[in-house]
Formats: sequence, C-alpha cells, structure tokens
Amino acid sequence: MKVSVVGTGYVGLVTGVVLADLGNDVVCVDKDREKVAGLQRGESPIFEPGIEELLKRTIAAKTFTATTSIREAVLHAEVVFIAVGTPSGPGGEPDLTAVKQVAKEIGQSIEKPTVVVNKSTVPVGSGDMVERIILEQGVDPELVTIVSNPEFLREGSAISDTMHPDRIIIGARNRAAAEKLIELYEPLSAPVMVTDVNSAEMIKYASNSYLATKISFINAISRLCEECGADVAEVARGIGLDKRIGTQFLRAGLGWGGSCFPKDVDGMISIAAGLGYDFDLLKATKEINAAQVPRFMRRLKSELGGFEGKTVAILGLSFKPNTNDVRDAKSLEVIDCLFDGGAKIRAYDPVAMPAVHAQYPAVVMRSDAYDAADGADALILVTEWKEFRQLDLGRIADKMRGRILFDGRRVFSREAAESAGLRYSTIGVTAIDEES
Repeated sequence: MKVSVVGTGYVGLVTGVVLADLGNDVVCVDKDREKVAGLQRGESPIFEPGIEELLKRTIAAKTFTATTSIREAVLHAEVVFIAVGTPSGPGGEPDLTAVKQVAKEIGQSIEKPTVVVNKSTVPVGSGDMVERIILEQGVDPELVTIVSNPEFLREGSAISDTMHPDRIIIGARNRAAAEKLIELYEPLSAPVMVTDVNSAEMIKYASNSYLATKISFINAISRLCEECGADVAEVARGIGLDKRIGTQFLRAGLGWGGSCFPKDVDGMISIAAGLGYDFDLLKATKEINAAQVPRFMRRLKSELGGFEGKTVAILGLSFKPNTNDVRDAKSLEVIDCLFDGGAKIRAYDPVAMPAVHAQYPAVVMRSDAYDAADGADALILVTEWKEFRQLDLGRIADKMRGRILFDGRRVFSREAAESAGLRYSTIGVTAIDEES
C-alpha cells in the first residue's frame, strides 16, 4: 500500500519505518530540510533502539523515502497519516496549530480518494476539525475520509510496541476506511477495535490519564509507607497480584514525566473543563506527581545539612531509560533544586548528557557513573538505565566523599548498598535519618 506520514518525531518516524518494513511504499514528510537529508542517508533524528537499523534496511529495500513536500506525499499515497506534535497550550489545552496547518496543506493537495488518519494525540472533535479544514480547500467530499488511529508506543521500546501492539484502535465513519486501515495493519496480527472517531480520540487520553493516575496512586501509598515502616515494593507486589489490578505501573519512584503523560493529563483536564466537568481526580494525580521530587529532595537536604557548598552526583538524566528525551524529566527538577540550594552538580547519562548540558551548562558531565561519583557528598539515582544495575557499589562508595546514596527508582537493595559502606535511602520505606 502507498502510505505517507507527515511528521518525523517518535510517532511519525517509527510508524513510517515499521510500515515500510512490512513492505508498504512509505514517504515521510518533514519541513526541516537537514532532517530530511539525514533520513535519506539513513540517519535517525531521534534516539530509539533499533530505529537506524530499520531505517537503513527500508531505504535499501526502496520502501522508505523522505521529502519536505506535503503535496508530493499526498499525491503518492492512498493513506496519509498526520503525526505532528500537539504540545500543551498555556492552559493545558492541546495546541493544534501544526495539525491545522498540515490539514490545510493536505486539502490543497488531494486529487484522488485519500484516507487521512489522525495519528497525533488530539482532543475529541479533532476529526471533524480536520475534515472541515480539508473541505474548505475545495476538496470533493467524496475524495476524503477521516480516521482516528491513536498511538500507544513508549519511547525506548517504540519499535517493539509498533510491531507488537496490545491493540489497534480505528475510529472511522465508514467501513471502507476502516477496512483500509485493517488491511494496512493485518501483518501485525494484533487485536483490532473499530469504533467511532470521537471514541477513538477519547481512548488515547483516557489510557494515559489512567496510567498516570496509577503511578500517582502508588507514590501516594509510598508516602504512607515511609511514615509507618512498611515497604511500598511489598505493598505494590501484594496488590498487584490481584488480577483486577495487575503489577504494571505500580513502581514507586520520582514520578512520571516525558512528552506524553504530562501533556495528556493536562489535555484531559482541559477537555473535561470544556465539557463542563471538573476532573478533580486527575488534578490530584497531577498534584501528587508534582510533589514527589520536592519531597525526596527535602529528605536529602536534611541528611546533608543543606546543599550549600555540597557536591551531588546524578545518575540518569533522560525521563526514562533507552531514550535521550529530557522533556519533563525528573532530573531537571532535581538539578533546579540543587542549584537553588547552592550545590555543585556532576552527572552521567548514557545518551542524554548533550540535551541537558544545552539547558544547564553549569552541570559537569562525566564519562561514567564512577567518574560522576568521585568526590561527591551524595549520589542520586534518577533514571533506571540497565547499566546502573550492574554498578560495583563498593567502588562507588570508595569514590565518594559523603557516601550517601539516594535511590529515586528503587534500583538497588538496601543490603547491597549498606554492605558497600553507603548510607542508603529510597522511596517508600522509612528515611535513613529516622533509622540512624
């Protein structure tokens, strides 16, 4: 099938290369000429495990190409995906500026029957908006059909998530358009749910809002555990064995961040307000998340006797492992808190150091975890990269001056840390200053 994807971010590029690898004839569009030139050379503009290998393979197979021309892409395709960003606006509402502009250019280019698919995360009613904009360009209504096909991929595992999805949601007004998408995704052998456009648009926001709520719930429980002497990991395991609850997203930590959860929670609150509903539950979810890092940092500040003049090492800067994305990363909150208190910071992350250094040039980037720990009064584990689980904690302790380890992701065991000579604290158990 001939497919075009407008947008080469995480969603657009991953969708494009996976569909190309399945044997479709795919054109990806981006207005950035340098990015397009890089894509044509097989260079991915995003860090995502496996994507450059897939990109090079599909280019060699002549199933993938890139262009700056939306018109060229629309004339090429039977199906056109809109996969551009929808960042939060000033009031938390999704900013649909890019979606509107792309819809206008698609409308100016359609000359044959075309299925236009909203892959971007958009609020209920966006399908109607896109259709209206396209028709305003003079397109014959018989030539265009709008479909909603929300994505559920996770940064760091986006290729696998796209190739092995839990489900495929198709919101369509007519069966012919739905069948076109069913045919496109048929090689993935995934469950397909066909519904109306509005329901499909709501499913995306509802899914991410629920997952964010689940994380905030266990983080709220972690605060109770710290006060009463319980261990939140044991509590999470115990409730997660209930099949109605499940174990996923019950890992206490510094909270959720990244490009999706913050934006989608804000978006859902804004959508609800527009429909006359005050979504108090999601507001509480957001407040719990916002308080998680400050609470953690107050404990560290107390243990150090203040941050002024102290040197603190940070391990992990990306918002999650296997990505260089630092949008709404908890590391940035930690850095702000430390700098506000007068601390010096050294840090290490396998891939995200350039992105953070661009924002915080005063953070000293180190070559590895041991180098970061050298001479530090305290060390904070912020992102649970796999390589950190293999660290020699005895060597870390020998490098440090203060030997205080604050584990923000519950990667290490207390026994291993204390055996190495470190003073260990984490989320969801009694703080070290209360145990000493």
